Amino acid sequence: MTYDAVVLDNDGVLTTMTDRSVMVRAVRGAFQDMGVADPDPEDVERLIYGVTPEILQAVSDRYGLAPRPLWYRRDMRSSLVQEREVRAGRKALYRDFEALDAIDRPLGIVSSNQDRTVAAILDQHDIGHYFETVYGREMDPESLARKKPDPYYLDLAIADLGAKNPLFVGDSESDVQAARAAGVDSVFIRRDHRAETELAVTPTYEIESLAELPDIVHRSA
Repeated sequence: MTYDAVVLDNDGVLTTMTDRSVMVRAVRGAFQDMGVADPDPEDVERLIYGVTPEILQAVSDRYGLAPRPLWYRRDMRSSLVQEREVRAGRKALYRDFEALDAIDRPLGIVSSNQDRTVAAILDQHDIGHYFETVYGREMDPESLARKKPDPYYLDLAIADLGAKNPLFVGDSESDVQAARAAGVDSVFIRRDHRAETELAVTPTYEIESLAELPDIVHRSA
C-alpha cells in the first residue's frame, strides 16, 4: 500500500527550535504573574518541555497555586515570545522546507506547541496553504495528556485527511512513539539539535533533511 498522506511535526522539522533561554523567560514570567517572584530554577525547567499533568500538579502544589491559571499563563507567555521570535526571523523555516513542493500527497501538521503559536507561524511564513489540516495543543492542562506520545492529535489529523496509510515525520522520540501508537510508519529527522539523540524506539525511516522525504513517499508507489 502506498503512503496516501504525510503529517509532520513543526518545531525542529519545519521551523527551527525556539531558543531555550526565551522559554525560560516565558515560564519565569508566568510564575511572576501568579505572584511567585523567585521560583526554583528546577521548577522553571520542569515547565518548559516534556510537561505532564503530574509534573504541573506537583509544581503548582509546591507554591500553593492552582494548576489551570498557572498553565494558561505559561502557555500564553510561551506563545507570545515564540511569535516575537518568528517575526524577528529567529524562528525560521528550514531551507529544505521547499522539498514539500515535490510531495503530491495531502499534508498535515501535528504539533505539541500551542495551536495559536502554530497558527502564527503558518501565517507569518505564509505556508498555511500547504496543509489541509493543522493541530496544535489547546492552552489548558487537559491537553498535556493528549500531546505526543499520545496519538490523540495525530489520529484527528489522519481522520481529517481521510488517510489509510499516512506517514508521520518528527524529530523526537515522542513523535516516533505517537506514530507507533497510531499504527502508522514514522520518519525521524536527525537535525543538528538531535545529532546525539539515542532513540529507545526505532522509526521506520531516518533522514537528515526533508529533501530525502519525497523519495520515501514516492518509492512506495
